[in-house]
Parts: sequence; structure tokens; C-alpha cells
Amino acid sequence: MFHKRLLHFVQLGGVGVAGYFVGQYGYNLKKEGQNDCLLINGNRIKNMPGLPIFGTVSAAAPFTESGTAKYRVPEIMKYGFPGLDNIHSYDDYVLSYDQRNRVPHWVFEHLTKAHVTKNDAVDRSKCEFMPDESIHPYFRSQNSDYRKSGFDRGHMAAAGNHRISQKHVEQTFYLSNMAPQVGEGFNRHAWNTLEKHVRKLTRVYNNVYCCTGPLYLPRKESDGKTYVKYQVIGANTVSVPTHFYKVVVGEATNGDLHMEAYVMPNQKISDQTPITSFMVPPETIERAAGLLFFNKIDRSKLSSINGRKV
Repeated sequence: MFHKRLLHFVQLGGVGVAGYFVGQYGYNLKKEGQNDCLLINGNRIKNMPGLPIFGTVSAAAPFTESGTAKYRVPEIMKYGFPGLDNIHSYDDYVLSYDQRNRVPHWVFEHLTKAHVTKNDAVDRSKCEFMPDESIHPYFRSQNSDYRKSGFDRGHMAAAGNHRISQKHVEQTFYLSNMAPQVGEGFNRHAWNTLEKHVRKLTRVYNNVYCCTGPLYLPRKESDGKTYVKYQVIGANTVSVPTHFYKVVVGEATNGDLHMEAYVMPNQKISDQTPITSFMVPPETIERAAGLLFFNKIDRSKLSSINGRKV
């Protein structure tokens, strides 16, 4: 009993000493004017409005003082993070990775005309789908998971949204940016139409912010009960979403903000179906996904939602 009490006393003493040194370190940072800094991948950077206060940002590429990723994260996430679970930053987009389902929770992009304009120096055909080594091996999806599954490796951050450089396009081919999508009639058609629509918004707005991700929506079965059911594929049991969403905000020259929100079922969709038929109130996606989109924007301050004046 005496030894147990002594061990308990030593443990408490260790916590106290550690707390003292942490406090001293924080005090020294405050004196140096660094208390508003974040430590990301070994680099201390100023806490910007778009950066999370809690949690970490993991970069898939080396994080350097001269690298673009350092400055793009707060720019891309200007209007807030939908959630702070397993965030990974890339040169031109940011995602939150769902380790259990092996697909993203959400993927965030900031688009301008320059990002989507055709660039002869960029060749998509040279890109290869590749596992994301910034994801722990237990939770990675692999190309073998998709092989003969009947599903496409569907981009969340579309390759066509990142034409500024070859490297940016190549990074959209990380499997962490993919989710299984029905190919014919969806990924290659209806979903592609929605992606093109988002790119066209850069002709109207100076800045377009786009958040994309999967949903697993409930459905009532023949027994009258409601279930959430979805398929998994491959040895790594990659989840097949029942639906996908996009929430988009266009920032006009005069500062006006316009929001559009879409949910599409992961199934073949007729070419005659207009994308406007998939518009939904953004809060319905938030409730279903457990996320808050553009939470730095007061909804009452938006000029329009889905084309209707607020």
C-alpha cells in the first residue's frame, strides 16, 4: 500500500512539474509576442482566422517556409472549417479524412479563374491514382480496393479545378481525395456536370469556395424501419456513400456572398435532369453530415441561397 501511495505521489509531482514548465513556455512565448502562433509540422506560424485553434494540420508534402501550402490553408479555409477531424493540407486544397470509412469527411477548395483555366503545361493523362502516404497505413485505401468493384475512384476535389500547375493536379489523385462513385450516369455525367457548373461560377465571382463530401443517408425498408445501409469494397472495406454533397459560396466583387448547396444520390441519373433539382437547404446537409459549413458567415448576411434572396 505504501509503495502505491508513493507512486501516486510521484505521478502527481510529475504532472505538477510538467505543468510548471508548460506554463513557463507559454509565458515566454507571450513575452516574445508569439502567443498567437500555431506549431504545424515543426514550423511556428501566425494563427490566422482560417486556421483551426484546436487540432493539427498535416501536410502531404514537406512544409517549407517558401512553400505555397503555408499560405493557402488560411486562404482556402477563410470562412471556417466544417470540422477538425484528421485534417490534411495539400498545395491547393484541404481535406478532413474519415479513417473508419477510408474516404474524406469533406474536401475544401478555393477557386478563381486562374485555377480552372485550361493550361497547356498541365497534362491530366500523366496523373496516376496513388495511395496517400500521409494517412496511417491502417486507414489508407488502395487502388486494389477499387479494382473490379464496379465503382469509379471519384474525385472530391476535381482535377479540373487545379490547373495552375501539374503538381496541383497530381495531388488531386491521392486516394484520400477519392470516394467510390457509380461511373456511368453519375461520376462521368451528372456529377461531372455539377463540377463544371462550379468552375463556371468563377466567371461570375472573383472567388469561389467549394466544400464536397460523402453522405450516408437513412432509408425506410419494407419492414417499416429506417436503416443506414451502404456497401464496402476491397480488403480495406472502403465505404460506398449513398449520396454526395457540394456546398459552394461565391464571393462577388462588391463583397456579396451567394451560397448554393446540392445533394446527389450515388446512382445513375438521367442526362435530362437539371442540377437545380438537386439543390437543398444547406442545413439539411449539415444535419446529415454532422458538419457546419462556412460557419464564419452569418447566414442572414448572405445575399442569396440557391438563387433565392435571403
